[in-house]
Amino acid sequence: MTDDRAYPSRPFVGVRAVVIDQELVLLVKRGRPPLAGHWSLPGGAVETGETLVAAVQREVYEETGLVVDVGPRLAVLDRIHLDANGRAEYHYVLIDFACQVVGGALQPHSDAADARWVSRPELPGLSLSGEMLGVIDEAFMCLGDRA
Repeated sequence: MTDDRAYPSRPFVGVRAVVIDQELVLLVKRGRPPLAGHWSLPGGAVETGETLVAAVQREVYEETGLVVDVGPRLAVLDRIHLDANGRAEYHYVLIDFACQVVGGALQPHSDAADARWVSRPELPGLSLSGEMLGVIDEAFMCLGDRA
């Protein structure tokens, strides 16, 4: 399988879902680069002609089998992975959204090697970036009274 997103001529627009249920957050273990084998938020690239909300819903469903209601935007950030020579091997502009489950059954699909609900105390042990932990905290604050 070739990686058609490696060494892009311009950044890809991507979305991520911070799916909250009670005191749990949904994480996926990436099955493909970038970040293969690492825990992350479900998400991926926006397709041409697709709205951001539709992209979030599609990506969550494709990776986890869950249907989500997409809430407020939490963050917009750069995700740039440099190779050993300092070239941008991957470049995404990511838009994070707070989400809640409204249907489906959790089961890893698509490019997710695993998917599971994680409690807040478990998060530091999963080697998530400080930036990702901050976005997750913001989603808990945003959805706390509705989750």
